[in-house]
Amino acid sequence: MKPSLPWILLLAAGLSSCSTVDPPDGQSGSDDESQKFGPSGIPGHLRARTDPAGTPVQPGGNRVDLAGYTSTPMEDIVFTKDNAMLPELTELLAAPKAKTWEESDTIARARAAREGKPTLIWFTNSQSSPLCKALSQEVFSDSDFEAWAEEKLVRLKVDSFYRKRDLGSSIGEADDHETRVRDYVKSMKKRYKVMGHPTLVMLNPSGEVIARYAGYKRGTADFVRGQLKHAESVSTSAYTDWRTRLEKKGYREWNDHRDRKIFAKLVSYDAGELILIDPDGSRFRTQESKLSAGDQDWIAAQKKLRNMP
Repeated sequence: MKPSLPWILLLAAGLSSCSTVDPPDGQSGSDDESQKFGPSGIPGHLRARTDPAGTPVQPGGNRVDLAGYTSTPMEDIVFTKDNAMLPELTELLAAPKAKTWEESDTIARARAAREGKPTLIWFTNSQSSPLCKALSQEVFSDSDFEAWAEEKLVRLKVDSFYRKRDLGSSIGEADDHETRVRDYVKSMKKRYKVMGHPTLVMLNPSGEVIARYAGYKRGTADFVRGQLKHAESVSTSAYTDWRTRLEKKGYREWNDHRDRKIFAKLVSYDAGELILIDPDGSRFRTQESKLSAGDQDWIAAQKKLRNMP
């Protein structure tokens, strides 16, 4: 059973494409000093009672862990003798270049797991919802928030408005592509129980929903940003604990020559070939020569400890 988190909020008043949500406790987007959130950027009613000023939100520190995380027990993992059938690590790391807002759930989830970041999903209708446009202008277009989100989050946009971009495709191909996109949006809204726009859903790096915010009211940008920062902070702290526990079991961060990272455990080494396994139980292979200098030094030290040539 996944642990419940008392700070998760469901602000679901008026779930329509033009729904609005009033911030609790009379919060507003006013510039009045009494409405400021302090150095943490987190609303007072969301902060711990013992920390009235709030803890400053600092950049960096993306390594985080979730109490709700699990790793696949070794007894549940089926090992094959033919390592040639395993995917190559460099192929797994050769993901498409990250976008400000990803459009693929598959890519976003892979990035979140690899980078250890929460995922913010923005369900929007960029064509017909005025409040979606207001959310974009007042919250996501803020330069300070953009810098914070770039460092702290993987962002995924699910837009109900579809524009045919493939002008060179045949009518049939364009229609097929539009059908696939619409089916994808429909399935995502069903999966996350989204009934109106805008809706924001925050996931921890394992894919568990940790916060949900429905609707938007103009002038409440500070309140919304504070809630998102709070959700990220809690997710990050929990993920760090989970990762620390796995590191005690032999998991570590591996890097290739391009500084692409993956969190995994070494389960086999033979003549320069490594077999790694990630916390989900997926195995892959790579060559020692393809790893970073730091990883090669670590392997050399481990070989020396075991009197291996």
